[in-house]
Amino acid sequence: MRLGVLDVGSNTVHLLVVDAHRGAHPTPMHSEKTVLRLVERIDEGGELDKKAADELVLAVAEARDAAGRLGCEELMSFATSAIRDAVNADEVLQRVVDETGVELRVLTGEQEAELTFLAVRRWFGWSAGRLLVLDIGGGSLEVAMGVDEEPELAESLPLGAGRITRTRFENDPPTRSEVVSTTAWLEDQLGELADHVVSVGVPDRVVATSKTFRSLARLTGAAPSSAGPRVSRVLTHAGLRQLIAFISRMSSDDLAQLEGVSPSRAHQLVAGALVAESTMRALSLESLEICPWALREGVILQRLDHSDGTEQTALLTGRRRHA
Repeated sequence: MRLGVLDVGSNTVHLLVVDAHRGAHPTPMHSEKTVLRLVERIDEGGELDKKAADELVLAVAEARDAAGRLGCEELMSFATSAIRDAVNADEVLQRVVDETGVELRVLTGEQEAELTFLAVRRWFGWSAGRLLVLDIGGGSLEVAMGVDEEPELAESLPLGAGRITRTRFENDPPTRSEVVSTTAWLEDQLGELADHVVSVGVPDRVVATSKTFRSLARLTGAAPSSAGPRVSRVLTHAGLRQLIAFISRMSSDDLAQLEGVSPSRAHQLVAGALVAESTMRALSLESLEICPWALREGVILQRLDHSDGTEQTALLTGRRRHA
């Protein structure tokens, strides 16, 4: 079947179209993105501003039309951190339904972590043993760990690259004091997470997903995307520390010129790197592998596993699988 996944994230509205069936590898057929940076467009009162909501409605309508033209039998639509955190989320979501007919299900941070973990587990298989999975988005950091397809630990922290850029940096590039104070603040924020991970056990394999980690790995010498998804890519803590010393002195315009850095995300790169480095340090990680599958693939796999859609609906509406 042909499935569409519409991901309203903190940075982009991303439509992914795949051909897949249960037991098969989902084959990407089409991908398109609209950059909205919703996480950076929440005002001091916690509301998503009207212009951002207008643009979101338009982007969803365009994605809906594209999915129809491409022959999608089903469009699975969800929203993550930026919508989840907006105090006017219900109003914005109702506008989307009224004007596009598309219902966006808002995932909790824990659900994001669970679905991303499922995708990584399927990519690496059972031989990976106990997996520790990290994912840095625009609004949040997701961490999951376990030996099965449902993780024993699934947590989300408001430490996304876009959020940190907006709340911690006033300069471009950030000043030395901003970098130092943010690093110290992140160390404090990640203290409890380290305790939680240790309580679950020692990972056999540590994996990272998301554009932020892929960009950081590329900048430290990993293979480019043109080499294909199955090429092994690794990010080391030592390499990341060296990279931060370099990129923290560069403006976002200069960062956008680097190979592997998306111009739309260049301004968030330093914050993302600090979150990645602080997380690796807090969890005593010397290196991690990069996985090409993440949240969207997790949604697809969940849907394929339960062809009647029952479990997918339960997960996206907040009811746990074991409920």
